[in-house]
Amino acid sequence: MASILHIDSSPRGDRSKSRKLAKEFIAAWQDLHPDDVITYRDLRQTPVPHVTEDWIAASFTAPEALTSEMAELLKFSDALVDEFLAADRCIFSVPMYNFSIPSNFKAYIDQVVRVGRTFMEENGQVKGLANGKKLLFITSRGVEFEAGSPYKGWDSQEPALRYAFQYMGVTDIQFIHANGLDLGDEARKRGLDEAQSKIQKLVNDW
Repeated sequence: MASILHIDSSPRGDRSKSRKLAKEFIAAWQDLHPDDVITYRDLRQTPVPHVTEDWIAASFTAPEALTSEMAELLKFSDALVDEFLAADRCIFSVPMYNFSIPSNFKAYIDQVVRVGRTFMEENGQVKGLANGKKLLFITSRGVEFEAGSPYKGWDSQEPALRYAFQYMGVTDIQFIHANGLDLGDEARKRGLDEAQSKIQKLVNDW
């Protein structure tokens, strides 16, 4: 029995393609692993606050030196970190916004990249503490990035996600991209069909 963390980040509801694809993956996964425990978080319903100067000061304060006000500032972050660290596998659905990630998921990342919790410094080197888990990002993207595309090299989404979680020690990171969703009906269908095909394959191999 595994612990699964599923997070949706699109501000859209039923119209969201990234949510729909992640839901398909979760449903197929549950069919194969009915005993797994799934924790769900919707960043549309529970927005993540952006960090502040006071939050940063609290996050770099030793636990035994935290004031009650500092502890309160970190309370939501602590809950997110505990949730993330407890998961064996994470499925994050993240749409592409302006070639990168939406601000709510960037705020989530800023809340879980925590010194002493998800990374530490050792002999002048950063050591990730969130080892041994698997991450899957399911994304929706309006354009395509393959060779010949005018947007080749413009993808700031996958690198931002990959490096943030690698920094915390996660090495098993996979992506399923639904590309070209704003390029007309044919491209949209192709992008969704390819993503769904990859979902069906990965759900059996992950």
